[in-house]
Amino acid sequence: MKHRRIPNRRVVLAGAGALALAATATVTLANANASQDPAPKPALAKLTSAAATTLASQLKTDTAGAFYDAKAKKLVVNVVNETAAKAVRAKGAEARLVKHTFAQLDSARKTLKSKATIPGTSWGIDPQSNKVVVTADRTVKGAKLDRLTKVAESLGGKVEVRHSKGKFTPFIGGGDAIYGSGARCSLGFNVVKDGQPHFLTAGHCGNDIKSWSDKQGGSAIATTEDSKFPGDDYSLAKYSGDTAHPSEVDLYNGSTQKITKAAEATVGEKVQRSGSTTQVHDGTVKALNASVNYQEGTVEGLIQTDVCAEPGDSGGALFDGETALGLTSGGSGDCSSGGETFFQPVTEALEAYGAEIG
Repeated sequence: MKHRRIPNRRVVLAGAGALALAATATVTLANANASQDPAPKPALAKLTSAAATTLASQLKTDTAGAFYDAKAKKLVVNVVNETAAKAVRAKGAEARLVKHTFAQLDSARKTLKSKATIPGTSWGIDPQSNKVVVTADRTVKGAKLDRLTKVAESLGGKVEVRHSKGKFTPFIGGGDAIYGSGARCSLGFNVVKDGQPHFLTAGHCGNDIKSWSDKQGGSAIATTEDSKFPGDDYSLAKYSGDTAHPSEVDLYNGSTQKITKAAEATVGEKVQRSGSTTQVHDGTVKALNASVNYQEGTVEGLIQTDVCAEPGDSGGALFDGETALGLTSGGSGDCSSGGETFFQPVTEALEAYGAEIG
């Protein structure tokens, strides 16, 4: 069996940290009595999401983050003054004046963490609304909901509370399926560490499963070397046999997607997820550096998306073309009614283990 990368912290864009930007602007009139037409604004570059991420890394800002407008194919950078806006435009991105700086939103996020870490809640900085968006699942009610509401209201317009009919859970139970100890998860990405083949999957899977097989009740093909959950949600397993391990994601249509690199996600980026329960689904990155308060504990620094997933998809790959982005952690909803899913950034896992895509 061939194991392939299957969709399961922080990007230079938005949410997890914003871009730093400094500039000075000088206006000189040739004649004090002459009128002069304003200089034309630089044309905005048409960008792919990957190019937008690269451009964002060239901008420095301590303001309010940025996001990719996939429809217009442009990078939008939030700024709080005109000086910064001019510098953004000069680089070919769109500048958008907003009310709250990233520092203000991050302070609100820290307040939520200290005063409202309630199982069944999640939050992340959303650069598009310029707010910290808090989601409460169906288990948050009564005194817990009152507490959350009180903290959110104390933060004024910097926080928006939304409600989900689902329940936040890690999606264990199940893009090629991998099995162990009566449970099923999904393989994320094949990687190389110290010259040896390994794979990444979700940490909550690795916590429970030490020996992995590629079929239920089959012989072991890999052994868990390390897992992190809660706090983070990633795990590393080392292949123990000669199982083929191409750097690919199963598209469940007879073909695969080659994976050649890893990168951080971008708010607004169009992405795909592959998992052994629901196969391939797509959607959009909604926030970065998101926190989810599962019943088992809090996981921070996640990629928040509107991609659906279900139990058994845990550990599966989140990707954009040839780029690995994340490992499926958990969420709410399903692929019939929709929902939201959170992903552990793959770049953090690779760095933690000293591994690389391959």
